[in-house]
Amino acid sequence: MAPRAQGVAVDASVTAEQSPGWQPGAAVILVNLGSPRAPTPAAVAAFLAEFLSDQRVVELPRLLWQPVLRGIVIPLRAKRVAHAYASIWDGDSPLRAIALRQRERLQQRLRASLGDAAPWVRLAMSYQGPSIAATIEDCQRRGIERIVVLPLYPQYSATTTAAVFDQVARHLLHTRSLPGLHLVRDYHDAPGYIAALAASVREHWDSQGRGAHLLLSFHGIPEVNVRKGDPYARQCERTARLLADELGLGDGDWTLAYQSRFGRQRWLMPYTNETLHRLAADGVRSVDVLCPAFAADCLETLEEMVVENRAVFLEAGGAEYRFIACLNDRDDHIAMLHDIVLASGCVDRRARDRAD
Repeated sequence: MAPRAQGVAVDASVTAEQSPGWQPGAAVILVNLGSPRAPTPAAVAAFLAEFLSDQRVVELPRLLWQPVLRGIVIPLRAKRVAHAYASIWDGDSPLRAIALRQRERLQQRLRASLGDAAPWVRLAMSYQGPSIAATIEDCQRRGIERIVVLPLYPQYSATTTAAVFDQVARHLLHTRSLPGLHLVRDYHDAPGYIAALAASVREHWDSQGRGAHLLLSFHGIPEVNVRKGDPYARQCERTARLLADELGLGDGDWTLAYQSRFGRQRWLMPYTNETLHRLAADGVRSVDVLCPAFAADCLETLEEMVVENRAVFLEAGGAEYRFIACLNDRDDHIAMLHDIVLASGCVDRRARDRAD
């Protein structure tokens, strides 16, 4: 059993998690970004301070950035962002509530296919807990020697996936007995992921009708990051092309755009809000909107896309704006995550062969 890593605080949300009813030899840690602990200015300020202090997220010298962050950005944004969270909060943040369902459903599927050979599925967040370090430590304390870290970011970016791997590495620097470790880098072109996205669009069309245009809105990153070698834009483009091909769409039937830009720096273009304005101005009356980069609905989809960008399209002359929910805990999404776990090598080969 590994000794406790130095400097890792006990996280109640980790230790309170129900123990498995069997002795797993491996664990899968699902990781997403995280949310404030409450829809209040104080909780949002704490979240923003941790999130925007990560140098993978904002690549500025700390001595220059921290006074701006704590003296200008957080005071200006905390109240407004808290109001936005309050508008979508239902006992918990949607991201955290959906992530817990994803964890539970993936665990059920792995147990159904692998029995007692199934890995234990855990949940961690990059910011505001449950922390990645505390989750890994808890797994090791329970005698688990093989760990798969699965960031729920289909497209790799240094701002998200690498930030997860940084936290894993920082924790293991202080760990004497290292676990067998598999880090899932991305799954932007995994057949199961593309099929699940396509199924979600078709189901939306069947139940809500089909709009004249499909907008694929991905979270943006600074353009300079791509020039420095981040593959995110290339992977977004490949996801979008594969999805359009799966749906049988022509080039004029869909558009890729980028949302959620922050600050004055130039981000990946075209911007989602400007694209919606242009589509309406060009006479597109109805649009369906999907956000393929988000594994779970969150503030950026339920408030920014459902409310803010809907208003942009309608005010520019559009008539119908329909948002397609993220994959969340859909059966096909959970099945795809199940397949990623099986392919990771954390499961005994004979048990994996039986599951296949």
